[in-house]
Amino acid sequence: MRRLIIPAIAMVVVITVSNLAVQHPFTPWGLGDILTWGSFTYPFAFLVNDLTNRTHGPRVARQAILVGFAAGVICSALLGPVRIAVASGSAFLLGQILDVLVFSRLRRMAWWRAPLAASILGSALDTVIFFSLAFAAVFVFLGPNLDFALQPTSLLGSAILAPRWMSWAGGDFGVKVFCALCLLVPYRALVRRLPAYQQAPTAA
Repeated sequence: MRRLIIPAIAMVVVITVSNLAVQHPFTPWGLGDILTWGSFTYPFAFLVNDLTNRTHGPRVARQAILVGFAAGVICSALLGPVRIAVASGSAFLLGQILDVLVFSRLRRMAWWRAPLAASILGSALDTVIFFSLAFAAVFVFLGPNLDFALQPTSLLGSAILAPRWMSWAGGDFGVKVFCALCLLVPYRALVRRLPAYQQAPTAA
């Protein structure tokens, strides 16, 4: 259980902060129609997950995900709209589990392949699930829509008009990919100091 404490706390902090931040457009440089502040905080969940998997293996990583999921949803529900909590919890759980699966498959390859591929694929799934459940009109049964998220705007600066949340989703995924690349630096620095999980992934 001691191995779960730091990863679980880190997951709770990241998901709670991100759930609050995603409700606020990133207005600097006129990017309010493309990004939210949550785009810059959530990628750290994948760093925590990959470091846990690399150090303690997929089983402990999945346990940390479940702990972080439960506590994160509760905190998010208390601090923000229930719809955001449901969307965030669903996206977090499925995206992080996919991250564990991909990382475990690639862990024996070059050091950067597993965290990069796992983060990008997990981020893609996470982005689709979160923004659809949180903002799409079809999921209004989960809670009231945020009117500004449904306002039509240029899709990622193109001539195509789409609800603002779709531009947020595209911008969010772009930032996640960029962060996945940048976070390889602290990942590499930390794994050199941490013990490696030795058990074969297929035995997990």
